[in-house]
Amino acid sequence: MDQGMDENSGLVAGPDGRLRCAWGVSTPDYVSYHDTEWGQPVRTDDGLYERMTLEAFQSGLSWLTILRKRPAFRTAFGNFKIKKVAGFGDADVARLMADAGIVRNRAKIDAAIANARAALELPDGLAALLWSFAPEPRPRPKTFADVPPSTPESTAMAKALRKLGFRFVGPTTAYALMQATGMVDDHLADCFVVPVGR
Repeated sequence: MDQGMDENSGLVAGPDGRLRCAWGVSTPDYVSYHDTEWGQPVRTDDGLYERMTLEAFQSGLSWLTILRKRPAFRTAFGNFKIKKVAGFGDADVARLMADAGIVRNRAKIDAAIANARAALELPDGLAALLWSFAPEPRPRPKTFADVPPSTPESTAMAKALRKLGFRFVGPTTAYALMQATGMVDDHLADCFVVPVGR
């Protein structure tokens, strides 16, 4: 058991002594991400597109890998500006496939471009669509066992996105996106982090 971990809750005392979700203290990268980003509401189209893209690239990999490669992803994908990525062509795909700073997976690269194009077609924008699936606030989970891998809302979101031409957006990926962008608050009940402005 990790030193400082409350085995009944999944909380760990961080470097400053405050209780955090256990995953949020395993590396300095996670401490920063857990404390300042995960679960904080993201309401811009480009911000949500970035998170959606990174969640898709994470599929089958560790989130830490993606987090550490995020600066390279941002450079490679034009800071995740939807309009810019939607204009990517064959030369951009070749450039991305040669970029050792990112995850070089052709299907995921193609999906990122297709998703940008699909997002451009949304009359009210990506943020309006995604946030329409956010459930009503609920009590925070007490333990990790209380955190589901997907929910009816994430399943409905994934289904709607696929119907609109989005790729790599299954119910589990959709739920991870909801967690990361503050649509749900899955910080454990006694975690010190409180998402702002949902």
